[in-house]
Amino acid sequence: MSTMHPRPNLNRRRFSAWLALSAGALPLATSAAAPFPEKGRTIRIVLGLAAGGASDAQARFVANKLGEVLQTTVIVENKPGASFILATEEVIRSAPDGYTFMYAPSSVVAQNPQTLAQVRYDPFKDLTPISLGARGPLILTVHTSVPAKTVQELIAYIKANPGKMSYASFGTGTSSHIYGEAFARQAGLDVVHVPYKGGSDAAKDFLAGRVQYYFDAARNAIQNTATGKVRMLAVAAPKRSPMLPDVPTMSEQGVKGVDMASWLGFYGPPHMAEAVVAKLNAALVEVLAMPATRDFFRQGAYEAESSTPQALAALTRSTYDEWGDTIRKLGLVKQAQ
Repeated sequence: MSTMHPRPNLNRRRFSAWLALSAGALPLATSAAAPFPEKGRTIRIVLGLAAGGASDAQARFVANKLGEVLQTTVIVENKPGASFILATEEVIRSAPDGYTFMYAPSSVVAQNPQTLAQVRYDPFKDLTPISLGARGPLILTVHTSVPAKTVQELIAYIKANPGKMSYASFGTGTSSHIYGEAFARQAGLDVVHVPYKGGSDAAKDFLAGRVQYYFDAARNAIQNTATGKVRMLAVAAPKRSPMLPDVPTMSEQGVKGVDMASWLGFYGPPHMAEAVVAKLNAALVEVLAMPATRDFFRQGAYEAESSTPQALAALTRSTYDEWGDTIRKLGLVKQAQ
């Protein structure tokens, strides 16, 4: 009597062969994965402002140190216009490989989506938080052709010249614009808003006296004051800056609601690999902790400050909500540039 042997299960055999082949292939795929950053590849930090302003100076300083830490070339690419929208959209469209990310003020993620009709990105879905970069206040500055030496004197002067005074901003929807709008609403001022493509562009007209006042980045305000054509009236922050102890806050001078501290952070495209984000974060943490970096930022009344990606994500959400509340209270609606 012959013994019957069952036929081999072909599907099971094929699956086993595929599993063995795959198991053997995995180490090869892992070993072939390119390290980050690859030797010879340039990293771009995109900045949505013209060259020469405070954010540009910070980005370039960080880029130089970051290149040393990562042992590769890191450049800053200025893409001004449309209140940082052009730069943000370029980063969002970029490959999520870590070679393109941006240095952006909080207005890009917290204010623009709530004030500008052109914004098509979602700051929570379309950007990858990498690290906080810096904190620092905006400063209310006035051209010396205006006789005001305090905020209340400026209010009185503007009210005596209704419709004749104008203020500059980095661009429509940016923090300098919203601070200016909040100040005008709170004090009942009849003024004209003049948006620019960044701090350096605004400074040219401001120093020439073609616009009379300006909520400017602290570093720019300090430099402009040094020319003798500008004076600083107030810090737009909850408390005085330790680097500018003699400049009182807006609240101290009777104007509330213009006291939210500003910050800047590093964001990449959506869907970045966690390992790449971790590598960039570690490098930025190292750079921002360097004494040379801290000293450079403090010269402009900013504090270099890093964070985890998760902490930046949480800060983005809380700042968005805080500004949203202010924007609603002011009755601001989304507007075209």
